[in-house]
Amino acid sequence: MAKDYYNVLGIDRKASQDDIKKAFRKLAQKHHPDKGGDETKFKEITEAYAVLGDDKRRREYDAYGQAFPGGAPGGAGSGFGGFDFSQFQQGFGGGNVEFDFGDIFGDLFGARGNRGQTPRGRDISIDLELPFKDAVFGTTRTVLLGKVSTCDLCHGSGAKPGTELETCAICNGAGRVHETRNSILGQFTNVRVCPDCEGTGKIPKEKCSACHGHGVRRKEEEVVISVPAGIDDGEMIRMPGRGEAIRGGIAGDLYTKVHVKPNPTFTREGAQLVMHLPMKLTDALTGTMVTIQTLEGKTLEVKVPAMKQPEELLRIRGRGVPLEGRRGDLLIRLTVALPQKLSGKAKDAIKQLQSEGL
Repeated sequence: MAKDYYNVLGIDRKASQDDIKKAFRKLAQKHHPDKGGDETKFKEITEAYAVLGDDKRRREYDAYGQAFPGGAPGGAGSGFGGFDFSQFQQGFGGGNVEFDFGDIFGDLFGARGNRGQTPRGRDISIDLELPFKDAVFGTTRTVLLGKVSTCDLCHGSGAKPGTELETCAICNGAGRVHETRNSILGQFTNVRVCPDCEGTGKIPKEKCSACHGHGVRRKEEEVVISVPAGIDDGEMIRMPGRGEAIRGGIAGDLYTKVHVKPNPTFTREGAQLVMHLPMKLTDALTGTMVTIQTLEGKTLEVKVPAMKQPEELLRIRGRGVPLEGRRGDLLIRLTVALPQKLSGKAKDAIKQLQSEGL
């Protein structure tokens, strides 16, 4: 009985070629024998991908339940129902497998980059702790990073100033070299970045004295981080191109994770700033004027009306968090602070209130 290749890869029969490739990549990395996986399982998923990953063989399989090495139904051979690996190799051009396995196994065999892909430097992640106020209103911070940066002397060429570059003899200027490896499926040709020219296709006649021909070198660099107003705890700031540099490619990105220190007076609810204000019992009953200090350090006179509930909310518009061109509100949570001790006179006054039904 023919195998269900869709079930082997764990995909739907209407799956796209991209979905098929992703499924195979995931399973191949999991079951590859070089990674300690199951060789039998690896052969099974490779067999499934060899059929479903090729549009012509997939059509044959969907129509007849198998694919035919001869190219047509009724051709010689047992087809992929029995899956002869020698036929599998012949079907893809002889001794070397050319079925886009270079990209598939790039991660497994340590390949660097795909064909035609511009090299990219490493991303950098750092943490930045901010006071609550700076997170609300925004700020700038200058940090000192030790990272791989473009060489200041040769400006990234790797060549001694005033000298020229010449074509790399290893890759003949292609920037890539082909590497053939033997595996259980036969020979696989993998394409990787040329180690001599680092993918540029050019090497310096005379190397730069500062970076020794690499075009980049590790150094300390000051980076100014602009923190936008209203940033929240745990959010990331991405700065494209401020990560590590790489010769002949583009620099990675700098990611800054923000940690906001708590404030003893204020908390935040989205665009709203929140503060708690305990009221004396008499002020809560009759109303009063209070002076508060805003987060930006200004004093503000606030009229508090007589409270009707043990807890009430007072809103002051436009004194909250600046977000998207507007500013939220300041919310004052009013609570009644009950006295811990009462004098005899105070007790008499309360009894008077009791007699009036209060």
